[in-house]
Amino acid sequence: MGTRAEHLADRILQGSQELKAYTEGLTDDQWKVMSDHEGRTVNVLVHHVASAYLVELDVINGMANGDGGLKGVTWDMVDGMNAQHAQGNAEATKADSLALLEKNAQTVADAVRGLSDAQLDNAGPVSLNWDAPLTTQYFIEEHPISHSFRHLRSIQAVVENNA
Repeated sequence: MGTRAEHLADRILQGSQELKAYTEGLTDDQWKVMSDHEGRTVNVLVHHVASAYLVELDVINGMANGDGGLKGVTWDMVDGMNAQHAQGNAEATKADSLALLEKNAQTVADAVRGLSDAQLDNAGPVSLNWDAPLTTQYFIEEHPISHSFRHLRSIQAVVENNA
């Protein structure tokens, strides 16, 4: 474990904790408000972030171990998976979603803490980024770190607009 990995892990947990802190205080009505921009409700967005951590971890592990990047995945495929997730988790509860968020963020953070600097520097093509050869560290920053912050800001905006 290196200092870089430790800092990345801390930022993963920071994002999940900020998302949790904001959304656990929402009312039941706010929890179910629809984001026109996202096309999903707040509860689905929180559950989505929580669920995505483990998918992102699979890619991180592959990149860190030199097995390549993310190949053959398109944004249309991601949109389809997100729509399917939204349908299957429309009734996601706050307690279940926040517990999953905390558990999965910790799992990813623990795994990232174990990465060496060399593993963080491994690069592979990432199809969602035009097959650019991106490093494991970049993928971590772009996905499990920024993902929670991106959806947190979206959720904050929709809650404020529906106040």
